[in-house]
Amino acid sequence: MGQERRSGTGRKRFALTAATALVGAAAMAGCGGRAESADLPKSMDALVKQAKQEGEVEWSAPKPQQQMQPAIDLFEKKYPSIRIKYTNTKAPDQVSQLRMEQAAGKVSVDVANAGGITVTPSADMADDIDWSKYGIGSKNLLNKKLVYIWAVPKVWAYNTEKVKPADVPRTWSDLLDPKWSGGKISAESRASFLTPWALDSSMGEAKALSWAKKFAAQKPHFTPNTTQSEAPIESGEVSVGTSLINLVLQAKKTGAPVEVAPISPTNANESYLYVPKGAPHPAAAALLTSFLSSDKAQQALATTYNSRIPASTDCSDPSDTPVLEAICKAKLKWYPTSTLAEYDNLTAFFPKGEDAMGTSVG
Repeated sequence: MGQERRSGTGRKRFALTAATALVGAAAMAGCGGRAESADLPKSMDALVKQAKQEGEVEWSAPKPQQQMQPAIDLFEKKYPSIRIKYTNTKAPDQVSQLRMEQAAGKVSVDVANAGGITVTPSADMADDIDWSKYGIGSKNLLNKKLVYIWAVPKVWAYNTEKVKPADVPRTWSDLLDPKWSGGKISAESRASFLTPWALDSSMGEAKALSWAKKFAAQKPHFTPNTTQSEAPIESGEVSVGTSLINLVLQAKKTGAPVEVAPISPTNANESYLYVPKGAPHPAAAALLTSFLSSDKAQQALATTYNSRIPASTDCSDPSDTPVLEAICKAKLKWYPTSTLAEYDNLTAFFPKGEDAMGTSVG
């Protein structure tokens, strides 16, 4: 597979970086950070006034800025006296950074992102804000602190020039067909694409690990993350691979020969925003988070395939967003990850999946 294929040493180096960040975060959790909760106004009008006095807000998330720019432009147009400074930061790196900053009592981030294995440590770092005062209902909250802003479901995708319509895989079992062996499938080595197995009681951990071992025997093309798994699908280096729905839709928009495979189930892959304790501009942070949860901002985020979708399978209004339309067209069934306990279970499950695939660093 050329330079795209990573050696065991390469995977180890990548995994150790993420693991070190999260282990460090967990270790510091018991140290008792000195960052304090913010004293925020009790009304939206007062929040806007204080946010304008603060004048800026530092937003950090693992997304290219151009994907967030439509919403940034809307916010700065509505609140021209408040400037957004956006930083694209990998999720594990953000956890590690915030833990150290909170322990030192000097936080630099106002709005942070949480998703996947970073949800549990992020919930511990998030400020206790009564989001109902700022127009955010409980249905879009996790643990009362994390605000659901967008979803990017993990999907299987295929190259339409490499795979004939009759050969498109339609089930997880189809992916074990010998015709896909020998590096014809790309997959992220971190095993998070196995999430639906942990969320669907009819599938379960034992079946997941059995499938993962058989999948590894096919000698897939492993990549360190889902984003890098998409690129060889677009180029035709592989025929099928794990991806994210927004990557597939972005690629199709530029004319790449990719399409979503109708392999179910999958998960909503929710992404949350929160205000860390000790945020330097807490009012502006709460205002931005509230704004991003609004219908107008959601419409803007939908143009870059990053808005919310229903928590679980619901195609009653499939044209609501491009992401929802695409997963409904592919007839996908999806599940939410709706409690911290479920995120804890996934954190414990993923290393087992890595072991089964032979991509674990132990």
